Amino acid sequence: MPYIAAENRYEPMPYRRCGRSGLKLPAISLGLWQNFGGTDVFETGRAILRRAFDRGVSHFDLANNYGPPYGSAEENFGRWMDLDFRPYRDELVISSKAGWDMWPGPYGNLGSRKYLIASLDQSLKRMGLDYVDIFYHHRPDPETPLEETMGALDQIVRSGKALYVGVSSYSPELTREAHRILKALGTPFIIHQPSYSMLNRWVEDGLLDTLAETGLGCIAFSPLAQGLLTKRYLSGVPEDSRAAKNASFSQNLVTPENVERLRQLNAIAERRGQTLAQMAIAWVLRDPRVTSALIGARTVEQLDNSLDALNRAEFSEEELREIDAHATEGGIDLWRSQSAIKPA
Repeated sequence: MPYIAAENRYEPMPYRRCGRSGLKLPAISLGLWQNFGGTDVFETGRAILRRAFDRGVSHFDLANNYGPPYGSAEENFGRWMDLDFRPYRDELVISSKAGWDMWPGPYGNLGSRKYLIASLDQSLKRMGLDYVDIFYHHRPDPETPLEETMGALDQIVRSGKALYVGVSSYSPELTREAHRILKALGTPFIIHQPSYSMLNRWVEDGLLDTLAETGLGCIAFSPLAQGLLTKRYLSGVPEDSRAAKNASFSQNLVTPENVERLRQLNAIAERRGQTLAQMAIAWVLRDPRVTSALIGARTVEQLDNSLDALNRAEFSEEELREIDAHATEGGIDLWRSQSAIKPA
């Protein structure tokens, strides 16, 4: 049967304005970093995207090297567009990125004009799109002049291949300089995508203030700390968990100290009538400077559980104080070296 989106899809989802731009994003967006690549079950990914859109998730976030293998999440997304979502293209915000390694040689990584423009051309071809709504520089490049990288983002918008641009994992200082350059060029720079969770609070040390001052939105990735902020790790490392695979998330991060943090936070969540994952997502969204929380999902049930975080999104001052006692640095920020880069 052809997919027909739920008629009431926009009713349950709150939408937040992205900084001082005209774009609104759903409070929870869906990222395709894990579970949507060529080694995953195609129909499971398709069912997750259908369910997400039916529940008001209008923003799907990708990158050139999401998979595995590299590029396969975008290839699958192009098929899902053809099968289900092509009639709804104008209701969707679709983003992609480039900045990490994608192909061999000196032109398939970091932040040169050649890499960024070539990468987006490949991404558009894989997804069968004429343009993306947001295109990000995925991480800072300390070797390429920032003027070149930002100039490439400006060229991408002027070519019609992206409506808006953003950056990811930029320090407050580098974000300010990128904003200065793009503002002078007249480029619609509207959003920053940093890692942010109860165990990784680096954005509170200046970045959120910078985004508010410059009028940029914020979409927080890994609000569940790659799944650590769930019940799965309360007793160690399950065999089928991401940490057990030792890929993007190492077992070494599931320390006794972090497990104790999880247990204390889980007790608070239970008193609130939520799962730990739901509380972690709601907590990231407690700050109005955060436009959207970017989640992943392995199953439809897991997606529904995360979206239900919006059913209990408010916190009392007492709850926030209690959470602060346990929501402390967990040594899990895999992107810390990137976000420490400052302007030359």
